Amino acid sequence: MSNSPANALRLGTRRSKLAMAQSGLVAEEVRRLTGRPVELVEITTYGDVSREQLAQIGGTGVFVTALREALLDGRIDFAVHSLKDLPTTQPDELNLAAVPRRADARDVLIARDGLGFEQLAASVRTTGRPARIGTGSPRRMSQLAAWARSLGVEIDTVPIRGNIDTRIGYVRSGELDAVVLAAAGMERTGRLDEVTELLSPDVVLPAPGQGALAVECASADVHLATQLAELDDPQTRAAVTAERTLLAALEAGCSAPVGALADLLHDGQAVTEMRLRGVVGTIDGETLVQLSTTGPVPASAEGAATPENMGRELADEMLAKGAAGLMGERAL
Repeated sequence: MSNSPANALRLGTRRSKLAMAQSGLVAEEVRRLTGRPVELVEITTYGDVSREQLAQIGGTGVFVTALREALLDGRIDFAVHSLKDLPTTQPDELNLAAVPRRADARDVLIARDGLGFEQLAASVRTTGRPARIGTGSPRRMSQLAAWARSLGVEIDTVPIRGNIDTRIGYVRSGELDAVVLAAAGMERTGRLDEVTELLSPDVVLPAPGQGALAVECASADVHLATQLAELDDPQTRAAVTAERTLLAALEAGCSAPVGALADLLHDGQAVTEMRLRGVVGTIDGETLVQLSTTGPVPASAEGAATPENMGRELADEMLAKGAAGLMGERAL
């Protein structure tokens, strides 16, 4: 096999520092697997150029469509996405060839003066004004507001857009008291030392698929799909499948205030159970529907505990508890 540039695989990626960093990690693995050079092809998506809030432009697919178009018209050979950006329906002509091992799925707080969330929320008692916390995610807004309410205080959640530098810049400049970002992005860009608190999923559930990457190629390229499948982590795929099935069954896009996390529970060696937690809430945090379910894995012969079944069943329970009415215009 020739290692000439003409033989290079073209990996499509968004242009952001974070996207380039995570695509670079996958590129190294693909070079190792295939023995071929991998060239990063930067592609601008609608989500990158629009200045509107994600909730206004629909959220689902805005960072993905341009990459998928490049795959289908042959400009790139495969693409790397943040899995949480992918629509829950997979088109037949594209193959989700690999979901590599997931990074930390949690959210993190980057706050002024090294404060944690509870200290920051309580600062209203000394400052006389609610803490201003920036996030572009209705899911985060809902759960942070609910957490503050549980402490007997209120916070101001401020919608923001932009890359990691831009968002943290709001805190450094004093415009905001804190921002909330994904732990995985801070880790992949080498900035975990700026985090003031890792937010426990017991109080803030992450977005479905958060911390995981998706490696996608054209379904017609069976040889490449087979090679890329070597990067797949079956436990991560099972967990994110449960989370994304829950999201799909709630008929909610990635801009809806839905959090989900599937934990694989070990008995010391083997994985024996999966616990799936889900939450839907109003933006002001006044009402949350938060439920969980646990099932054995690997699935029984009847398939009773497949990740898809767990996701659908938990969604049905959440809808029965009133989840649909909390998703605004995305309600069933």
